[in-house]
Amino acid sequence: MMILSYDIGTTGVKTCLFRMGGEGPDVASIVMEDASSESYSLSVLPNGGVEQNPHEWWEAMCETTRRLVSRNPVAYSQIAGISFCAQAQSVVLLDESARALRPSMSYMDQRSGGVRRAHAGGGPKVAGVGLPFLLQSLYHTGVVAGSDKDPVWKYLWVKENEPEIFSKAHKWLDVKDALIARMTGEFSMSRDSAFATLLMDKNAKTPEFSSALMKRLGVLPEHMPKIVESTTKVGVLLDEPAAQLGLSPGIPVFSGGSDAALIGVGAGCVRPGMTHVYMGTSGWVSTVTDKNIVDTNAMIASVVGVQPGLYNYFAELETAGKCLEWVRDHLALDEINIYLEKHHVAEDASSEYKSLYDYMSKVISETPAGCGGVIFTPWLHGNRCPFEDANARGIFFNIGLETGKTELIRAVVEGVCYHMRWFLETIRKKLNTGDRVRFVGGGALSPVTAGILADVLQIPVETVSEPQNVGSVGAALAVAVGLGRIADLKDAENLIKPDRVFMPDSDARAVHDKNYAAFIELYAANKKLFRHLNQIR
Repeated sequence: MMILSYDIGTTGVKTCLFRMGGEGPDVASIVMEDASSESYSLSVLPNGGVEQNPHEWWEAMCETTRRLVSRNPVAYSQIAGISFCAQAQSVVLLDESARALRPSMSYMDQRSGGVRRAHAGGGPKVAGVGLPFLLQSLYHTGVVAGSDKDPVWKYLWVKENEPEIFSKAHKWLDVKDALIARMTGEFSMSRDSAFATLLMDKNAKTPEFSSALMKRLGVLPEHMPKIVESTTKVGVLLDEPAAQLGLSPGIPVFSGGSDAALIGVGAGCVRPGMTHVYMGTSGWVSTVTDKNIVDTNAMIASVVGVQPGLYNYFAELETAGKCLEWVRDHLALDEINIYLEKHHVAEDASSEYKSLYDYMSKVISETPAGCGGVIFTPWLHGNRCPFEDANARGIFFNIGLETGKTELIRAVVEGVCYHMRWFLETIRKKLNTGDRVRFVGGGALSPVTAGILADVLQIPVETVSEPQNVGSVGAALAVAVGLGRIADLKDAENLIKPDRVFMPDSDARAVHDKNYAAFIELYAANKKLFRHLNQIR
């Protein structure tokens, strides 16, 4: 049985073709047969907005799908289902024909601070919102929209600033749900996507949006779609989108889930206490739990996942791998010879390095742990938790005459890992996180980064085969459940096993403990300066 999954990320789509092995419900394996990637743009606006063109997502999907069809014509005739893993908490407003009325407002978009303060700021403040709104929101949803980046404020921003566009809106959807609507004509949200609006009624017997909270905020009920499970068949691929994709019409399309929900499943973390660390463009630490917990001070909450009755206690960093992309583009030039006469080392046919990141990993591995006391803060686009501040920015701290680019580059990796340690320690105040973590995402492709993470956390770090594709694996498993090929997503624990374990180096503990103690003080010490320099007036 073949399954097609689309991983719709922040900067590109990866389209993956999977084969499910075994007979009947006894699936013995899930193997990726082929994959194709295509990038698209991300527009960062001067007012704090971050947008994407949904048509670019669709064009990237069509390009990658047609490319794979040409390489695997027989396999594509055997596709039993299509699903998605995607970036979440974006706002996509669609018309009745499932076409976007304006660019998508990304999860990184933070222009809605004034809207948040106007609608949620009355009364004594707790975690950036007024106490009356906080209590009402917690009662109805179990969570609170306390961040400028939360979807409801973006929705209301359009309502207040672009009334003509807002008047034409038929539905408010997230990224994958908008693409599913284009494929099937059906407007829906998976339960985890609906939860991510922070408007889903926790007291309802069946999933629905809170009428009380929508009324308070001015959200139009007719804009809200039906809520389905991630394993639900939403519809079938229609003729026109099928022709554009190069596929046969009628293929079942399943709801899938957000990256926050499905990456853990694809990593094999499906039981309470199992913890994974993700480093892609963004990053996070997530622990599976059966408890609905909210830490308003640290901006961490139990997020509805794709397994009924279970949550992901989830702490997110906006820029993780994005920091490595920044250091590649803006810091790693010349001195360590990545670029030789405007040709980087990976472009040399005789080079042993497959990519710039491979070469950077080598350079980092030869630099002492702790970088001579140099510390980097990975807040290149603000920060969400354990403190919320859209004004926070990256810092290189404690640079001396002896500091070179190699120390700075390694400091970026260590800084991301220090933030992951901050997440893990904060989560441990509420939950048992287990005695090891599973490390996934593009960052986990580097054994050097995995080793640094183990040294910083001082616990074993496990990686899996093809860690950059675990979201797509999770989406494929959702299809397998929907088609009855596996009984439950908890079976992912048996299907997804670690392929390497990185043990912490006890000799590195002292220097990382020292640097980490300074790292967690840097935000408080610079908070006023961040506001002075970066606040949008």
